[in-house]
Amino acid sequence: MQRLLTTVLAISFLSVFSQQSLAGPNQSAAPQTESSTAAARPTSQPDKATVYFYRYKQYAGSALKPSVYCDEVEVARMQNGHYFALTLDPGKHTFRSNDKQSGAEVDLKPGQEYFLRVEIVAGVMKGHGRLVAVVAEQAKYELRAKNLKPLDAENVTDKARVSSGPLQLAEEEKSK
Repeated sequence: MQRLLTTVLAISFLSVFSQQSLAGPNQSAAPQTESSTAAARPTSQPDKATVYFYRYKQYAGSALKPSVYCDEVEVARMQNGHYFALTLDPGKHTFRSNDKQSGAEVDLKPGQEYFLRVEIVAGVMKGHGRLVAVVAEQAKYELRAKNLKPLDAENVTDKARVSSGPLQLAEEEKSK
């Protein structure tokens, strides 16, 4: 129990220290502009599948940016309180974050949406990311209710397949 408390306190201290060193003592981070996002929002492509990744905005581990991998290739670094969409060809794909013990192997269907939430899990020296598959109804609610922002362009590794524009889910496109 004492080790867990020490780990949580260390992670909290590191996240506060990292935020202050990035923004400076009397500065706040620069506001996000349209040009700071990666590619435009994903358009529904009937021959492709879309996988949405998101992370709640939380204080613990807020400075950590765990990597997100698709088929063992890094596609992005997940910021606290952000989301992005990954457009892929149908078929089997594997997804994971820094935690190699957890992940998901999904057989993607054309025109379908899938949702994976990135969670921070305490580690010995620092926290790491873990992916959790979320049912569409819950994920769509959480994406809207949590006031998440699009992922910043500097955190996108695979600019060809990752979109981090305004959130546009398939059911919303159909209702327009």
